[in-house]
Amino acid sequence: MNGIEAKGLHKTYNNQVALEEFSISVPVGTITALLGPNGSGKTTFLKCLLGLIPFDQGELKINEMSASLPHSRNGIAYLPEKFTFFMFETVRGTLQFFCEMRGVKKGEQEKAIEVAIKKLGIFEIIDKKLKNISKGQLQRVGLASLLIGSSKILLLDEPHSGLDPLAIKEMKDLLLELKSEGKTIFINSHLLNEMEQIADYIAILNKGHMLVQGELKSVLNGQKLENLFYDIVTRSNHG
Repeated sequence: MNGIEAKGLHKTYNNQVALEEFSISVPVGTITALLGPNGSGKTTFLKCLLGLIPFDQGELKINEMSASLPHSRNGIAYLPEKFTFFMFETVRGTLQFFCEMRGVKKGEQEKAIEVAIKKLGIFEIIDKKLKNISKGQLQRVGLASLLIGSSKILLLDEPHSGLDPLAIKEMKDLLLELKSEGKTIFINSHLLNEMEQIADYIAILNKGHMLVQGELKSVLNGQKLENLFYDIVTRSNHG
């Protein structure tokens, strides 16, 4: 069963092809990494998934439902590359907003926030305003927001942005923990070594074209992801 499935998606911007015959399957309960250079179409696909932009043709399903149905996105949580919110709001207030947005009952909100801030190690900044915390702390708040509610599909766009090596390690551990809880995790990234360590499935995209996808071990076939990525994308650029 797939949490996300796209078949033959096509998207153009001002006669520039962003996605062409794009197809991908994201099995439930796995970590799938969509890899590609800047401008390859990764964020365009996420925007289609979120219903922020329409695609020109093709089929897109979320939770086995057509993405044209708004309720197909129930249970999705999204973390953009740069997490932003009202900068005068506190960390606590930000997470309370996500509690309200995701239907967490009033009596359960405090516990939900406590669990999230403990997992992300941001207890000491809970009452600070977002404008007064560092970029890395802000990204941790964004990651904490993913833990609020009962979202089954997590979409992350370059989630390592602004994180130091320690925080990246903690984030990888968190994503593996969430997968063990049955979450479906879809990550846009260009950090190949990090994705090689945690992804179950990978897909490599370049200039809107899917070059390869499948189970990580099968696709790599004994190679390092960095070498495979370089060879495939370089060949595609010269082909």
